[in-house]
Amino acid sequence: MNLKLAENFRAVFYAPFYATHALGLFAEQGVSITLLDSASPGAGIAELAKGNIDVMWGGPLRVIKERDQFERTEDSLVAFCEVAAKDPFFLLRRMPAKTATLGRQDHAGALNPQEKPFALKDLLGLRVASVSEVPTPWLCLQQDLRDAGVDPALLKRVSERSMQDNLESLLRGELDVIQVFEPFVSQALAQENVQVVHAASERGYTAYTTFISTFEGMRRNQAGFEAMIAAIEQFKPWLAAHGPAELARVVKPFYPHLSLDLLTDCLTRYHAAELWTCQRAISREGFARLAHSMLDSGYINRPARYEDCVAVSAYEA
Repeated sequence: MNLKLAENFRAVFYAPFYATHALGLFAEQGVSITLLDSASPGAGIAELAKGNIDVMWGGPLRVIKERDQFERTEDSLVAFCEVAAKDPFFLLRRMPAKTATLGRQDHAGALNPQEKPFALKDLLGLRVASVSEVPTPWLCLQQDLRDAGVDPALLKRVSERSMQDNLESLLRGELDVIQVFEPFVSQALAQENVQVVHAASERGYTAYTTFISTFEGMRRNQAGFEAMIAAIEQFKPWLAAHGPAELARVVKPFYPHLSLDLLTDCLTRYHAAELWTCQRAISREGFARLAHSMLDSGYINRPARYEDCVAVSAYEA
């Protein structure tokens, strides 16, 4: 069996997909994977519609959004096999020089216990930059803000620049807080006056990354997809046995622009956050959190149903 699998975009938190491929776990299950690049986040959706690929990975957000816009057909998108079950984004703050000298952060970038704990309401009045490259991080952060009693519309928000640009602006003192994922977190923490003030993974399950195909594709490629799921489910016990440093070594060829030490720091942080479940079933709790964030932000117009967006084989009991 050969399946054409498209990545969403190259991101550190997608390491389990690359590791499963590099370790030969797909091949051990009898499936040959042709791993294809994606021109941009979400571009694989169009390739699925054209029949150019069999499956991609990405956010269930795209499945939920399609179901909100169009009636379900055999060609509709469907999600299966959960890999990233928590939000991989962080808020970083550039601390004033006097404050930064009061204490140092630990390896994870957490606030020193001597310092006042940061709350999301403290974003009010600060210059905050949200992620522009993909929609999910800001939609989820908006819900976190609402849960904390903060109106997201009241933030002094920069919304149209890249994470790289925002990091550079933070280090120049032009921004106070930025929303980023790895490797920008580890790169920023090399500076003594930058701290992690909020880890989105701490909210708990949020359906973040799954495989995505179509209902017709699920039937046509049932055996191949079952083999893919079995391979992905081998990753978590492999990681438990070998650790994030070995994971970094295995996937390093997929991240040629990152040093091995930096990549190890990134993956160690994600491993500590228990980001990856790598399981057949998609969490109902995580799906509900994502769908709720989308609805309350106005990104969709009606509540999303788990059974309309998730393959039967991926139902959580």
